[in-house]
Amino acid sequence: MNTNDLAAFIAVVETGSIVAASTRLNLTQPGVTRRVQSLEEMLGVELLDRQSKPLKPTPAGREAYEQGRRVLRTLDDLKSGVAADGVVRGEFRLGVTPYLSEAALSAPLDMLRAQFPALSVHIVSGWSPDHAERVCRNQLDAAAICLPDGVTPPEELVCDDLGTQAVTFVVARDMKVPKSVDLPGLSHLPWVINQDGCGFRRALKRRFDAAHLPFNIAVEALDPELRLSLVARGVGIGLVTPIALKRSPLRSKLKVVKVENFEPAVRAWVVHRPPPGRLAVPIKAFRDALAVELRDAS
Repeated sequence: MNTNDLAAFIAVVETGSIVAASTRLNLTQPGVTRRVQSLEEMLGVELLDRQSKPLKPTPAGREAYEQGRRVLRTLDDLKSGVAADGVVRGEFRLGVTPYLSEAALSAPLDMLRAQFPALSVHIVSGWSPDHAERVCRNQLDAAAICLPDGVTPPEELVCDDLGTQAVTFVVARDMKVPKSVDLPGLSHLPWVINQDGCGFRRALKRRFDAAHLPFNIAVEALDPELRLSLVARGVGIGLVTPIALKRSPLRSKLKVVKVENFEPAVRAWVVHRPPPGRLAVPIKAFRDALAVELRDAS
């Protein structure tokens, strides 16, 4: 098997087009097409559904993609293992859930770039269940995720528990809301919250539904600073991590609200497939740095 053909196919699957794959690989579009066709001829199956846009793998293509990523990763491990200078090279595909982005993309990311300058770190944002699935499918090398307390990541993954992470309720400082309220008092406020898929949002909705209380959403927004800006302007109540609130330039315009008998929390994890190979040291370094960042923010 020609590994260049395999790399071209994987690039097409991950980018969704011949054009994007050619840019990634610094090849002409016909060159990428020829390599994918060569791999298909060698395997004797169609790997891409050429009627779909973006391009998607066929069922055989999905299997070839997953197996192919393992092959290329093994080759990367081999190259790093026999490299004379012992430097870790290649790509590190790291998933980070939005809740942990403030902590993970500060000191831990800076540490990775400083300690492993030859490592190409590719950060992917997304919800925790999706990231866990991508790690299982070899689409990510590792991920920092959050799950409801009591829920654990898939058994086939190596899972490092970083402990329970809290969340803070905030409103505009001049909003006439007591510093401590009960759940019915909270239900009268509209929410400025993450888009659907957020674990905290689901936990809130379940709690309000169980109490037969309304859960009214004013604004859905993924960007945490945008949400805090809207909250500071009196649009509604929001959720924020302690570290994000501590670092936000809007913190002086916000007021923390305590909710009686309700302290929602999730558990943070760093997950990866076994064995980590050449990425064992970078994954451990990232995990340790993120644990420190979360601990200092609590």
